[in-house]
Amino acid sequence: MAKRTGLLPDITPDILLRAYAAGIFPMAEDADDPSIHWVEPRLRGIIPLDAFHMSSKLRRLVKSDRFRVTADRDFAGVIAACAASAPDRPSTWINGRIRDLYVALHQRGPHAAGSSHSIEVYEGETLVGGLYGVRLGAAFFGESMFHRARDASKVALVHLVARLKAGGFHLLDTQFITDHLLQFGAIEIPAAQYRALLAAALPRTASFDVWPDDGVCGAHALAALSKPAFG
Repeated sequence: MAKRTGLLPDITPDILLRAYAAGIFPMAEDADDPSIHWVEPRLRGIIPLDAFHMSSKLRRLVKSDRFRVTADRDFAGVIAACAASAPDRPSTWINGRIRDLYVALHQRGPHAAGSSHSIEVYEGETLVGGLYGVRLGAAFFGESMFHRARDASKVALVHLVARLKAGGFHLLDTQFITDHLLQFGAIEIPAAQYRALLAAALPRTASFDVWPDDGVCGAHALAALSKPAFG
């Protein structure tokens, strides 16, 4: 369950960042619905960075470098793919207003106080998976992911967590939990506990661009995952 406010007027990237700092985020009822609501889950999904885990099969896939993984190379393409319907997801909560808002936040650049970022997964030259989210302090708020090839979104998540650990992040917020995220160690915590973790992470400094935007190989990402967080 989550608390929702009424309909929102136009909001700016600065208002969006203040909302994340307060523990709330925007959603639409449907991609075709122009209205937006603020949402505050009573139980918050997070992935503890030092408790992230994956199957041996996925580990082998990441190490094989079958997919090429980049960061912030095609944010607009990733959020458009996340907003699109798919056979296993006929409708999404990402409407046009939300897409425009997060693209504007991304255009502030990686060195802004807060920004939005993407992970892209390519098979050859084709974008087949990815995810996007918001960075603020040492917190990263995962928003959505997609895949057009088997396991592509899983590879994106592995590379995201590796990048966050290498960059000194303290909190990976998934907002809600799903069966997909549970397999990686996602847990639910009460809102009060989440706010305490958020308050501790926001004043800290972390770097999403600790690695180049053309990414790192799978072996490098796996090595980063094996190290303690907050290093």
